[in-house]
Amino acid sequence: MHRVGYLLHPGFQFMTLGTQSVFEFANYEVRERFYDLALYSPGGGQLRSSSGVDVVTRPLASSTQADSWLVSHSVTPLQTSPDPAALALLRRAERHARRIVGLCTGSFVLAEAGLLKGRRATTHWAHAASLRERYPDTLVEEDRIFIVDGPVWTSAGMSAAFDLCLAMVEKDLGDDVARSVAHSLVMQHRRAGGQTQHSQLLQIAPKSDRVQAALDYARANLKNELNVEELAAVATLSPRQFSRVFTQETGVSPARAVEGLRVEAARLMIERSRHPLEVVARETGFRDRRHLREVFVRRLGVPPQSARRAARGVAG
Repeated sequence: MHRVGYLLHPGFQFMTLGTQSVFEFANYEVRERFYDLALYSPGGGQLRSSSGVDVVTRPLASSTQADSWLVSHSVTPLQTSPDPAALALLRRAERHARRIVGLCTGSFVLAEAGLLKGRRATTHWAHAASLRERYPDTLVEEDRIFIVDGPVWTSAGMSAAFDLCLAMVEKDLGDDVARSVAHSLVMQHRRAGGQTQHSQLLQIAPKSDRVQAALDYARANLKNELNVEELAAVATLSPRQFSRVFTQETGVSPARAVEGLRVEAARLMIERSRHPLEVVARETGFRDRRHLREVFVRRLGVPPQSARRAARGVAG
């Protein structure tokens, strides 16, 4: 049995507890109680979340142990300090726990306990700069879904915690179980940890259905050339009108947007498959492997091979 302890602080984000469903359905898939879940807080008893809903927690004690600690903090991490008892427990847990996990702003608790010193970590994008400023010895990567650095795991905000917990299940029980859990939870897919917190389509927010239809078409047909004429036809506009309307609504040119979609798709293939880069380039609309590398480095700052190595390191 793998004991999972949720260490909560007053004002924690209630969505954190939704990740329990990941472990619940993992138990269902393997037909045994592989994961044993419990809620803890420094003082025990009723604890109020940021939404005003109370939960009942167990108190921390010197004998408290878990195989994995999942730590949640307040939604305003700079205005509240972690409890000393929680920090002491995490420092002890570093010696015997299999994992210590900071969910969203829980990364601030791990940093305060000294567990992120010299480690890579992430948190909700809105608090990443504060984490970096307050704990300069932490290597903050603000645009990642989750990061695994040895036994210490950290996730970005909100739904990213589900991706991290699915990665835990994959590590413990294998890819098939994790995939089945994702299917049960009606999640579209399991995002790799190195994936950006911001989807290219979320960053590009068109106001009209015409431009949105063109973007949807582009994403579904990345192998095509996707020139302005092709996209304009989908939007039922002339190429000149389409370029003008597209740029006005999104702030970028059609070519720039399509390039971003290609890079996003290529990164997903690189992180989640073993396809050669020649195949990745062909499937995502780049001329060849060299063109893929050139755009990848320009847009993301790292070559495709480095992204693949980082993703495999996360999976490990």
